[in-house]
Amino acid sequence: MIYVSQDGTKNFTTVQAALDFVARHEEEHEIYIYNGIYKEQLTITTPGITLTGEDAEHTILTYDLAAKEILEDGMKRGTFRTYSCLVDTHDFTARNLTFENSAGPGSVAGQALALYVDGDQISFEDCRFLGNQDTLFTGPLPPKEIEKNGFIGPKQYAPRINGRHYYKNCYIEGDIDFIFGSATAYFEDCEFFCKDTGREINSYVTAASTPEGQHYGYVMNRCRFTSNCPPASCYLGRPWRSFAQVVLLNCEIGPHIHPEGWHDWNKPDAHATAYFAEYACTGPGACTDQRPDWVHILTAAEAANFTKERVLSTQP
Repeated sequence: MIYVSQDGTKNFTTVQAALDFVARHEEEHEIYIYNGIYKEQLTITTPGITLTGEDAEHTILTYDLAAKEILEDGMKRGTFRTYSCLVDTHDFTARNLTFENSAGPGSVAGQALALYVDGDQISFEDCRFLGNQDTLFTGPLPPKEIEKNGFIGPKQYAPRINGRHYYKNCYIEGDIDFIFGSATAYFEDCEFFCKDTGREINSYVTAASTPEGQHYGYVMNRCRFTSNCPPASCYLGRPWRSFAQVVLLNCEIGPHIHPEGWHDWNKPDAHATAYFAEYACTGPGACTDQRPDWVHILTAAEAANFTKERVLSTQP
């Protein structure tokens, strides 16, 4: 076990120094981080690492890069260079940590990733993800950009390899598309908090880009959709790419969710290709009477296809 503490009494005072040490010493894979605010842009490329914080609310990994920032070459930083932490490896586990991008509201900063995760067999338990627009990116990137230079960043030209992610008892907040990407991801007992931005439509929780032919996208079981937004001012999700897949099982949905639940992002063709589905959800935002006809209301037999074991055992 490697220990990180800002007071200088442990092995390292910064998280990245501990990660760099582990990368050079194959016998070490576990890093314990004591409470503190660690302002570092982290990059994790060594497989098999476990990061454990002393306490999720007080062990904070943070940075503040923003997509709208103009760099020295005159270009905007763009979404995928804003990450506070990049997990670019497999078999990674994090517990009791906060991942934060503190750049500010999306209307000011643009996209600002707290966490960029691109790997297989990834697990987060009792973690918090704090940000605004595009808080959590579950890579890989889609095959092609829509806007020129839209994918500039560490994985722009990397092979697109689907990964499986597991989020247990986590808190994730944001405003626009704050959980997005192509991975197969299973969220269990998590809370998704939509932040009020003062607009008519404040938030879209998900913006999946599930590739065509992939068995699973996002599955959210026993999760809570909460907010400080006015009623009917948020959506559960919209399709970043046309085969987006998001399935909600046994979730509690607050009144901030619009009666339609899901938005098509002005992509009518996605009605036939995207898969947005709900089963046995409760709460004032869970009424399905006004859901569009392209949203699936599952039977118990259909919902049984989305168990954690089935989703996370499917080969990417």
